[in-house]
Amino acid sequence: MSRSLHFNAFLMTTGHHESSWRLPGSNPRAGTDIAHYQQLAQIAERGKFDSIFFADSPQLVADVGRRPSGYLEPLQILTAVSTVTEKIGLVATATTSYNEPFNLARAFASLDHISGGRAGWNIVTTAGLDAAQNFNLDTLPAHGDRYARAAEFVDVAQKLWDSWDDDAVVADKESGVWGDNTRVRTIDHRGHYFSVRGPLNVPRPIQGYPLLVQAGSSEDGKELASRYAEAVFTAQQTIEDAREFYLDLKRRTAAAGRNPDHIKILPGIVPVIGSTEAQARELEEELDRLIVPEYALTQLAKTLKVDPSELALDKQLPAELLAEDDIEEAKSRYTLIVELARRESLTVRQLIGRLGGGRGHRTFTGTPPQVADAIEEWFTGDAADGFNIMPPALPSGLEIFVDEVVPILQARGLFRTEYTGSTLREHYGLPRPAHRFAAV
Repeated sequence: MSRSLHFNAFLMTTGHHESSWRLPGSNPRAGTDIAHYQQLAQIAERGKFDSIFFADSPQLVADVGRRPSGYLEPLQILTAVSTVTEKIGLVATATTSYNEPFNLARAFASLDHISGGRAGWNIVTTAGLDAAQNFNLDTLPAHGDRYARAAEFVDVAQKLWDSWDDDAVVADKESGVWGDNTRVRTIDHRGHYFSVRGPLNVPRPIQGYPLLVQAGSSEDGKELASRYAEAVFTAQQTIEDAREFYLDLKRRTAAAGRNPDHIKILPGIVPVIGSTEAQARELEEELDRLIVPEYALTQLAKTLKVDPSELALDKQLPAELLAEDDIEEAKSRYTLIVELARRESLTVRQLIGRLGGGRGHRTFTGTPPQVADAIEEWFTGDAADGFNIMPPALPSGLEIFVDEVVPILQARGLFRTEYTGSTLREHYGLPRPAHRFAAV
């Protein structure tokens, strides 16, 4: 098998569909139940997934009246998950806008050691004024400034991980020498956004660096990804758009002097699966029926920067909306939503239903073979290296994918039947980063 799919399980409390918590078998308090997350991780590991992933934002994202909105901090979840799993990678979102490089470099190095080399960092810049106002700011920093800060942030984090040589710890009991001081160094970074002396107070991570993930699809986001990212989470609705994004990012990565095979592009897919097409459609219709449109309408209006009164449920979007250049928050997602509504001539009610499952990610409804066919088409058609699997309901949606879709892809020779490595980088077929100070 020369090229293999990569699967990341994007886990979200009761599932990605906003009404999943209302299903009869759902646990509406799953967001603070660590046993729930541990069970999900074990299911994904049974399916030989490369990794699991928890998104995060330093703000209360959703209206608590609409769906479960309170959830645990992801690095703490993943630390607990690491104790009940052995192979699966552990990826957490952490913002560069409202953290400091030293703290995050230490946290991810710690998770990498705790898990035996399975940590990954999803690098985000965090859109939203609500988040900014939680950190002594009255306005949202400009889109370009957030990404410039992110680039320097990642550079500093990498320097901190490299502030220890791999062999700095000697641990020689007989001589009484624990570590070699000549192999631990300050970094003395002085930049536009950060001044950091170092060294880090944790030895170099087992993987060298945690796997670096990025999820922005704007121009600034793609530039950051081409410089640093090793996996990219993206939302794409059509194979044509996905192929264009895939080829563009591979070209950008090569232009940045990196091997384009060392960046794995994983579009999101929300698979609504039934034993028959009719059963799959029945589940989709049940989830959509449970959406509370008043709440969803308010959220859509916020995303589109319009007053809710301008959105009529049974009419299409207003003809006049802001251009992407005028948006400072989540530029690429704004454009995706507007283009989806325009391309398919959706009413606001229909658009709410489409977004209820994946917030702009592709929703596919069908039988296990049909889901496998859809995945194979994008994978073999230069549109994806794998997928961010986003079950609409949990744990049921993940279980049926692992038990009924994964075996089909394994039989086709498209996905691993066993783990061949122990670190997250090994799962993704990525090299361990060279130590930048090793020759100094």
